[in-house]
Amino acid sequence: MAQPDDHALAASVATETGALLVEVRDRLFSSGAGTWEVRDTGDSEAHRHIVNRLAEARPDDAVLSEEGRDDLARLTADRVWIVDPLDGTREYSEPGRSDWAVHVALVENGVPTAGAVALPAVGQTLCTDPEPLLPAPHNGQPRLVVSRSRPPAAAVIIAQALDAELMTLGSAGAKAMAVVLGMADIYAHSGGQFEWDNCAPVAVARAAGLHASRCDGSELEYNFADPWLPDLLICRPELAADALEALRQVIEGEA
Repeated sequence: MAQPDDHALAASVATETGALLVEVRDRLFSSGAGTWEVRDTGDSEAHRHIVNRLAEARPDDAVLSEEGRDDLARLTADRVWIVDPLDGTREYSEPGRSDWAVHVALVENGVPTAGAVALPAVGQTLCTDPEPLLPAPHNGQPRLVVSRSRPPAAAVIIAQALDAELMTLGSAGAKAMAVVLGMADIYAHSGGQFEWDNCAPVAVARAAGLHASRCDGSELEYNFADPWLPDLLICRPELAADALEALRQVIEGEA
């Protein structure tokens, strides 16, 4: 069970890392750096900061980071921090874009127990304690948030079944937090992500009272040898049954 200072640590590390990334991006763009240099420098400096902070604050805990070497000793660890130092490198490397994030989550026995998602370009961090306050339901068509590229199959299925309005955002964390903040109602993804893409967003979404599961309604579990996660549904609780039913009909039809 996460302790109060685990929640605070997740929030502070995510916020600090976000501030670092904003400084790095501004500095590099001001010096004329190219897109790939901005991406690579942001990734590496954010990863280094998170790993160092967690090693200092929680030396006995394991860490799984998108940017680090995977030490499989984490599989037998009681506490594992799953982090994405820079979620949305593409958006980060485009001047003026704010739809990128920093993910920091603690997993115990496969379950996220503390976490934070920083949205550094807008100066906001959402975390598991204090829990985000979920806004009142939106009047009108459900708003389903998808990537700027082709929407995944799960999103298309739900959009058709619920007559949802599509809105586009960049990173996984930005899309999930749009639902937490009441700017969207549903985030559905299929086609695969990694554990670090959605672990912290799921922790924060659940703390806010949102539904979060696999697209077949099963539990999201973390800290596997293969960190691949095929699909994800985060949505307002009042829309969960209809969204899952739409997906179930398609899944059963393909069986």
